[in-house]
Amino acid sequence: MAKDRYTSSDYTGPLRRLLLGVLVLILAAVFLIWRIDSPRVERFRAQVTDAIVPNLDWAMAPVTGTVNLLRDFQSYSRLAQQNSELRSELRQMQAWKEAALQLEQENARLLDLNNVRLDPRLTYITGVVLADSGSPFRQSVLLNVGARDGLQDGWATMDGIGLVGRISGVAENTARVILLTDASSRIPAVIQPSGQRAIVAGDNSAAPPIDFLENPDLVRPGDRVVSSGDGGVFPAGLLIGQVAADPGGRLRVRLAADQERLEFLRVLRHYGTPPVSDSAQIIGPVRPEVASDAPAAEVSQ
Repeated sequence: MAKDRYTSSDYTGPLRRLLLGVLVLILAAVFLIWRIDSPRVERFRAQVTDAIVPNLDWAMAPVTGTVNLLRDFQSYSRLAQQNSELRSELRQMQAWKEAALQLEQENARLLDLNNVRLDPRLTYITGVVLADSGSPFRQSVLLNVGARDGLQDGWATMDGIGLVGRISGVAENTARVILLTDASSRIPAVIQPSGQRAIVAGDNSAAPPIDFLENPDLVRPGDRVVSSGDGGVFPAGLLIGQVAADPGGRLRVRLAADQERLEFLRVLRHYGTPPVSDSAQIIGPVRPEVASDAPAAEVSQ
């Protein structure tokens, strides 16, 4: 059997060189055609472009889809970043809103403390709340005003908007205020506009109940509750709050004073009534008359 002296490599080498040469010539021709500045060549280029480019849409579809996908991903990344920034700004705005509301309430209380006169016959002194009792069985606060400022047991205290409680125990520089929510608090009140008289009795809850109401059918939630002045301890017409009904149907008072944020209290000087003599005397000063009477007693002996 004769040996085949010719192998496939003898044909593929020249063929590859031939194809490479033809490809180079075609590319050179295309380059020259595209670079020639002639009206005929320009028309030829336009015809070639119109004939070839529209038919290559199927080939450009993956590339176009990939580009659009990258653009959408970039847009989504920008949207996610903007969304995160907006959420952060929203949290800051909520914090600023809460701070603004607190400042607005404090400003309203301070303005009311400085400018409002409930009764021309009443004078008042403003004190700062020093501390809270913090006891679930007795709700009271301590003021930085006392006997040196002329305070007496039983005087009413307000936060500038509504009644807070009464003085119960006076020292030289401080005074104790029993809040309306304390279990020992009993305030005669009148409900407007019906004129029904009742007792606002503290029970250590945020909304004290209404007791001894004459005719509950004439009272509606939202009615205004003010002090009646009965008993001569509190002046009449001090705002206490509004009537509200609990889930059990019992009438309570939604206090006008913010009991949870007491910072400044106004103590009403009410000289028109006798002072309370049976106070609990949580804190009490050494009265000057006691010290002055002791030497007199010794001399008389």
